[in-house]
Amino acid sequence: MNTSNDLTTQNQRVSHGSGLRVLFVSHAYVVGVNQGKLNAIAQNDDITVGLLVPNNWKAMEWNRLIPVEHPYSNIQIYSLPALFSGRGGAYCYNPWSLFKVLNDFQPDIVQVEEEVFSLLAFEVALWVRLWQKPMIVFGWENMERCLPVLRRWVRDFVMATTQLFIAGNSDGAKVMSQWDYQGLIEVMPQIGVDTQLFTPQLVKPDNNGKFRIGFLGRLATGKGVDLLLSSLYKLRCRGLECQVILCGSGPCEASLKQQAEDLQVSEWIIWRGGVRHEQAPQEIANFDVLVLPSRSTPEWKEQFGHVLIEAMAMGIPVIGSSSGEIPNVIGRPDLVFPENDVDALTAILEKMMREPEWWQEAGQYCFDRTHEHYSHTRIAERLINLWKHLSVKNHNICELSGSS
Repeated sequence: MNTSNDLTTQNQRVSHGSGLRVLFVSHAYVVGVNQGKLNAIAQNDDITVGLLVPNNWKAMEWNRLIPVEHPYSNIQIYSLPALFSGRGGAYCYNPWSLFKVLNDFQPDIVQVEEEVFSLLAFEVALWVRLWQKPMIVFGWENMERCLPVLRRWVRDFVMATTQLFIAGNSDGAKVMSQWDYQGLIEVMPQIGVDTQLFTPQLVKPDNNGKFRIGFLGRLATGKGVDLLLSSLYKLRCRGLECQVILCGSGPCEASLKQQAEDLQVSEWIIWRGGVRHEQAPQEIANFDVLVLPSRSTPEWKEQFGHVLIEAMAMGIPVIGSSSGEIPNVIGRPDLVFPENDVDALTAILEKMMREPEWWQEAGQYCFDRTHEHYSHTRIAERLINLWKHLSVKNHNICELSGSS
């Protein structure tokens, strides 16, 4: 695809005007619902938001291309063909095409939301060094890994260029410190939740007197869905009227169905299959509680658990394991159980069913916590304040009047 056409015909043009100009670079914003944070930032009259995304991003899991969505007219979107599309750590752009985007948008800050050892972060770091622009990097990586020599060199170059690193979780901040990053580190999620989309106002269907325990995510080993089925068995043995609703698909689906047969709980499980993001609010509205029973593996641990804040925004109580960032997202020990501990999970669920006032209070807590910490507006405010107080050499970033 011709790059010049990308710059002129596929974007809602935003005038260069005065004020702060921030260019976001990330494949995550191909999906329109993820652009809510950017839209919240762009509501500020002193900030112009640009976004660079691939126009050929491939979802490897489903083997299909994801088209670039344009839900907000106040974001100037640049879409370019990516080399090695679908490979988060390896994709990049034609260097000349990237230069033309930077030259057209003229950013004061470039915020790259890819890992510090990614090829794209390295490519952007080269340009911002040449242009002497400040760069901010966001990353999810929350495990110390033995990187190949080339990846370590890329990581060190990017870290040396980055003036602020935003870690998506507390373990990620520790990893950056272990990697000897010398700049400022802040912990906050990449995106918040759309509180207009995920709202308590959705109508719940009749549950026929059964307490509905929900899960939404991949049916994979690390998500610990087998623990939820074992807990269902224990709850039913105690005479508690409940059912499990599973929203998702994945490599463990067949083994989970076999486990349900072995435990003789199949009749109390509803298999909803894969759910598109726009359908998620209505699916979650069917739950009385959402459970995220993730377990850590040598290669992975839960980096955030975005479905938690989606349910919380709807006033749905959540229960999570102690894997990775889950306890920090929930922020309340009595809603967290140790990884792989079926008895502890069952105890929390049983308390919710036997003590409806406590269940209701937990739902209110979750709702309040999300609106205080995890809405798109709140995440945008935190970013703006970081940009304000970031000590940089570029004199174009001095003060933002009337923001946040």
